[in-house]
Amino acid sequence: MTKAPIYRSLRRRIVAITLVVSIAPLLTLGAVIYHQYIKVFEARIEDQIRHLARSQANAVDVFLNDRTTLLAVLVATRSFEELGDQRRLDALFDVITRSADGLGLVDLGVIAADGCQVAYAGPFALIGLDYSREAWFRETMSRGSHISDVFTGYRQLPHFIIAIRGHSVQGPWIMRATIDSQVFNRLVRSVRVGESGDAYIINPEGFLQTEARLAGQVLDRSALAPQRFGEEATVLRQLMGNGATRYVAGAWLKSKDWLLIVSQDSADQINSLYRTRDAEIIIILLGCLAIVIATVITTRTIVSRLQHADRDLNALNAQLLQRDKMAALGKMAAGIAHEINNPLAVIGEKAGWIRDLLDDPALQDSAVLPELMTSVDKIESHVERARKITHRMLGFARRMEPRLDDVDVNRVLGETVELLQNHARVNDIRIDLDLADDLPIIASDQSQLQQVFLNLLNNAIDAIGKDGVITGTTRRAGKEIHITITDNGPGIPPEHLARVFDPFFTTKDPGQGTGLGLAISFQIIEKMGGRLLLENVTPRGSRATVILPVVIPEPK
Repeated sequence: MTKAPIYRSLRRRIVAITLVVSIAPLLTLGAVIYHQYIKVFEARIEDQIRHLARSQANAVDVFLNDRTTLLAVLVATRSFEELGDQRRLDALFDVITRSADGLGLVDLGVIAADGCQVAYAGPFALIGLDYSREAWFRETMSRGSHISDVFTGYRQLPHFIIAIRGHSVQGPWIMRATIDSQVFNRLVRSVRVGESGDAYIINPEGFLQTEARLAGQVLDRSALAPQRFGEEATVLRQLMGNGATRYVAGAWLKSKDWLLIVSQDSADQINSLYRTRDAEIIIILLGCLAIVIATVITTRTIVSRLQHADRDLNALNAQLLQRDKMAALGKMAAGIAHEINNPLAVIGEKAGWIRDLLDDPALQDSAVLPELMTSVDKIESHVERARKITHRMLGFARRMEPRLDDVDVNRVLGETVELLQNHARVNDIRIDLDLADDLPIIASDQSQLQQVFLNLLNNAIDAIGKDGVITGTTRRAGKEIHITITDNGPGIPPEHLARVFDPFFTTKDPGQGTGLGLAISFQIIEKMGGRLLLENVTPRGSRATVILPVVIPEPK
């Protein structure tokens, strides 16, 4: 029974178990690493946007503080009378506007204690307007300085102002400056990142103080609740409709109760995450591929060696079994031969005596004389045949040790073929030889080796019967010589291959063979330290292989 399905099943199991044990931890590790990387990636985005919000809030604080300081210096160094003079205020504003972007100031105004604007430098007609009822006016008079929320005022345009209170003989007065909304908006928006990034300012009530890309226009109410943001920069996450996450960071200004918001979609930075994920997937796939290839190759090698070892073990077991058979059958054959030889001797002697009696002249005229003579001939013929069989049985039982000669294997095979050429030619069988030129002279038993070749060639001729080809080859394989005899006969039935070397087993017709030829040949080659193999070949025929060790003769 073939063991191929067993080895295939074993190979599949080894591959499956190895792959599960190797790949499962790799995939698990990859998933854990990727999960941890996502956490680190999200934390990095939060840290980045928190830092942007805090840094930009500081920048806006610096901007507002610089303008507040500038107005405070002007108020501290110039009198109400000087700044309230329209000509001097225009000259001062002209100097300021010639500096870098006019320091982001749209106009300057001087307002008396009663709220009336006594001097104004700027693009609008605001001289003489009364601001006494404006919230920013009251706050400035009360606190000394004030940065207003965005409002429309008399000019009906959204803007905010910085106001500083001064003192004169006539009483307190205010110098007010309007901040350029475009300059201020550019400053706030400078931290936008990506296509979805946004940056804007809201007041404590949630109204927009600057333009926003996504949240709305100036003075619109924002969807964000300022109360959700603490004193330190705070980051919130918003889940968008497309499944993306939007990070919103808020930081309160120190110079004004405004909240600076910086927001950004994770998609703007997700490409780096995708690149990392793709790189990890590629590395894992390459690792899995390497594991699969190594596992398959290693498994095939192990199973192949196991099969080879199993075959060698089976061959060794077969040789041991064959040797045990030979020993048992040899003893039995010796006993049978001795037991049969005695009756055969008596039968042969009595047959001779009967022949002598039939030579008596008195029996010459008997009508049954020819029949009696024929019977005596048959008795003697079969006695002789039985004697030959017992002789071969005794030769098989004695197991003669080989005598070492200097043997040329090619010459011995060639001579054996010459002995059988006539017999083969009569049956239209061609014997071809393919002999290697590099065979050394070996120490072996030439006569017994020739007997083996003779048995194998005879078996090949008998197997073919008529019209065929026998090929004999010799080759050197390392420390061995391989002699093969191949025929194109019908081959050996598979069920008989395991028994061909058993004594007395034959596939020939009754009376055509004793079944001892291959058994004796097997025994001879084994005594020489070699091996005798017999197998079928494709598409038809059989091959006998004699494997002899290369034993160099000792110098004579």
